[in-house]
Amino acid sequence: KPVTVVQSIGTEVIGTLRPDYRDRIRLFENGSLLLSDLQLADEGTYEVEISITDDTFTGEKTINLTVDVPISRPQVLVASTTVLELSEAFTLNCSHENGTKPSYTWLKDGKPLLNDSRMLLSPDHKVLTITRVLMEDDDLYSCVVENPISEGRSLPIKITVYRRSSLYIILSTGGIFLLVTLVTVCACWKPSKKSGKKRKLEKQSSLEYMDQNDDRLKPE
Repeated sequence: KPVTVVQSIGTEVIGTLRPDYRDRIRLFENGSLLLSDLQLADEGTYEVEISITDDTFTGEKTINLTVDVPISRPQVLVASTTVLELSEAFTLNCSHENGTKPSYTWLKDGKPLLNDSRMLLSPDHKVLTITRVLMEDDDLYSCVVENPISEGRSLPIKITVYRRSSLYIILSTGGIFLLVTLVTVCACWKPSKKSGKKRKLEKQSSLEYMDQNDDRLKPE
């Protein structure tokens, strides 16, 4: 349902203004309306009706008012600025505190990203995910956020990609093999309780045998 903002004769307001418009409205002789200190709630369609006398309607006009909040400076957020080559995925998030109706653009070395099947964007383009990271992804990344009244660009962030060399893979595999070998050897060297009991019985039998020999050698 339409809400009456103001009624006037010339520049004189008729009746009482709504509280949310008080001290924010100014009228001009030509029928223009100035609305100051815009708020998001002011967005919408406004209609003006003009009449020469109380009973004679002469015309009407509508206008759409769009209210936007300027974009604050964005920044690129990452879990880490380093990544290993051939990693499954690496994510960059374009974050900003203020701004309505934002649109996002990602830049690599200051230039818009080229079409690449490895570069995945979220539906709103706010999040960039690089899949199967390659050495060529080592670069500067930034994002641009725009809306109808403003634009903000983040500082570039350097993403460093470390090469996953064949030596690294060999050493990693060798380390696992060595660990398994040590565990196996330790398991083989661990004495069992049964063996301990057997040695104890053998020692006891030997002592008894020696005692018997001593008794035989004693003179009667």
